[in-house]
Amino acid sequence: MHLPNNNRRWMLKNTAAGFGYLAFQALMDQVIGDESTVLRGAESGPLAARKPHFEARAKRIVFLFMKGGPSHVDTFDPKPLLDRDDGKPPPFALPKVVFAAQGNLLKSPWKFKNYGQSGLPVSDLFPNVAKHIDDLCILRSLHGSNPAHGGALLKLHTGSDQFVRPSMGAWVTYGLGTENENLPAFVTICPTLAHGGMNNWGSAFLPAHCQGTPIGNASLPASAASVKHIYNRTTQLDTQRKQLDLLASMNRDHFEENDREKALSGRLNSFELAYRMQTAMPEVQDLSGETQATLQLYGIDDPITENFGRQCLMARRFLERGVRFVQVTHSDSEVQWDQHSDLVQGHSKNASEVDKPIAGFLSDLKASGLLEDTLVLWGGEFGRTPTSQGNGRDHNPHGFSMWMAGGGVKGGYAYGATDDYGYYATENKMHINDLHATLLHLLGLDHERLTYRYAGRDFRLTDVAGQVANDIIA
Repeated sequence: MHLPNNNRRWMLKNTAAGFGYLAFQALMDQVIGDESTVLRGAESGPLAARKPHFEARAKRIVFLFMKGGPSHVDTFDPKPLLDRDDGKPPPFALPKVVFAAQGNLLKSPWKFKNYGQSGLPVSDLFPNVAKHIDDLCILRSLHGSNPAHGGALLKLHTGSDQFVRPSMGAWVTYGLGTENENLPAFVTICPTLAHGGMNNWGSAFLPAHCQGTPIGNASLPASAASVKHIYNRTTQLDTQRKQLDLLASMNRDHFEENDREKALSGRLNSFELAYRMQTAMPEVQDLSGETQATLQLYGIDDPITENFGRQCLMARRFLERGVRFVQVTHSDSEVQWDQHSDLVQGHSKNASEVDKPIAGFLSDLKASGLLEDTLVLWGGEFGRTPTSQGNGRDHNPHGFSMWMAGGGVKGGYAYGATDDYGYYATENKMHINDLHATLLHLLGLDHERLTYRYAGRDFRLTDVAGQVANDIIA
């Protein structure tokens, strides 16, 4: 057979289009974990499941990301003194660097009530999530280092607010692989394209298969979210299979001669994953087989909750099929959780969109038994100040709340504290590095051992910091 420019690069370039190449072009330019194995549903290779460093409490993570920064003093961290001193000047020094000018103290417009056997308080913004309080571990002492959205998002997602680093989902994938080689190990549903964009789910210098696969983006409704170019409308599956086998056979001799040809191996592995995903991915996203009761549980029958409910239900379907890390983002171009003004209107809108879907998601995971070994993380890139900006609040990275559920954490438990007004973390302070160390620990990974050598030094998600919050582990 005569082919013009008959060489390996020509073949790869001209046969790639049929294998979902465009959807995974970012996967093809970096190093893959095991350069000697071209995957075909094998038990070995870059996406194969790996053993943790020690016994894990969780097998997988889902991160419910509330972009913009929900206010902790209006959700899960009540401050009676803030109510008492509403309108007064703050009786504490503000940070040397603030995002914008701040006014006097502003009490919460919402009332807090105690729920469950634990009696932990939750505001009226989350009446449905509050019913699950005995499954939640409220982290009240988070703090970071950056008051701007871009830096704070990168810090939360990658451990660094200054440099391009692998995302936490990429690190988890690198450490543990996946339990379903027909799907990516890390997916992010309707991610925001702002404030770091793909760097928040990228793999940076880690092997390319570790990066997240985006399902749509925040500017699209979840009903329209999909992996681009997942279908090959010109070539049948059996023909694609023959093409891939031909590529593998043509390059076998080259692999034997040059065992350092990782980029080529990575490219071929990405073709294989794209081939398998053509049938696996659409099946995951097809909700038509779900019962009406399940759709109602997630709020998909209500236009207010339909969008986020659909994202949460997709997340459950990914998790039960072995995807290791799933992120679900609540964000839009209008309000998000960034209420510098109109706090009541903005937070009320946002909470009404996510409260029922999150509660339904927790109920579903618990009923199926998935919650036992699935770690649920909820929160934003920072909190908000107890001081006012008119009728809103400024960014506050100095003390804020997140919560976890399932995956080996204590339920009905509040860890750490902010000061009496909610500005600074004071008790059992938990830096973002500590959060990452704790997440990895629950997955059976020692954050100090999970390293990757690049540019002459060893890197890790927690860099040179990070302490595991052992008190929250059940």
